[in-house]
Amino acid sequence: MHREREIRILADAASIAKRAAEEFVEAAAAAVRQRNAFRVVLAGGSTPKALYELLASDPALREQVPWGKTQVFFGDERHVGPSHPDSNFRMASEMMLSKVPLHANQVTRIKGEYPDAERAAHEYEEALVKYFKLKAGELPRFDLLLAGMGNEGHTLSLFPGTKALHADGRIAVHNWVGKLFTERITLTAPAACAASEILFMVTGGDKALALKGVLEGPYEPEQLPAQLLQPKDGKLVWLVDTAAGSMLSKGIRE
Repeated sequence: MHREREIRILADAASIAKRAAEEFVEAAAAAVRQRNAFRVVLAGGSTPKALYELLASDPALREQVPWGKTQVFFGDERHVGPSHPDSNFRMASEMMLSKVPLHANQVTRIKGEYPDAERAAHEYEEALVKYFKLKAGELPRFDLLLAGMGNEGHTLSLFPGTKALHADGRIAVHNWVGKLFTERITLTAPAACAASEILFMVTGGDKALALKGVLEGPYEPEQLPAQLLQPKDGKLVWLVDTAAGSMLSKGIRE
């Protein structure tokens, strides 16, 4: 199950952003060599924010990304509009998308502003089917999927005990999250696991126990949904800071 899993324990969030940027550039180059296109799924949250800022502002990194051949997608979205402070799209746009040479048709966002979250999920699913030219039952093959993890083990908007954990056959779904009293729109675990690479970025001591459970505990994804994200045919990389990784007995400490 963990044959191609790599766990790296880094000093801090800045170190994670730097290493993640290197992975991003490497994945982009490999994808362009193979099929002349790079399909990346962005994540929300504070840790990816530092990565996006670095990719947009560091001249050396920015120059290495094949922006003209990049197609951007999102792993999940809050049930809010694109200008809302909680919007994953807004954060990614402010930190990176608006600052690099990307055209509007290179970014496929989730329309969280719809009152009906299922409509947003369905439209996003349809957009992915169209872009990847998928037949019935097929899943998109992203080149790189970025992910984070909450202190209770959720990832994307796949929260413990929620219906989206059992949405087999779907690419994207809406998901009621009772503890937050809100709907979310999210890629399903099978869709995420079809990616060539999944890159987790995790920071903070409040996540240490859940991270140990995800990486070293029994496989119980109903409790720890982050366990679901394991590529069926690809690479899995965990970049965690020393606080988040403080309880791990495995991993390369740098």
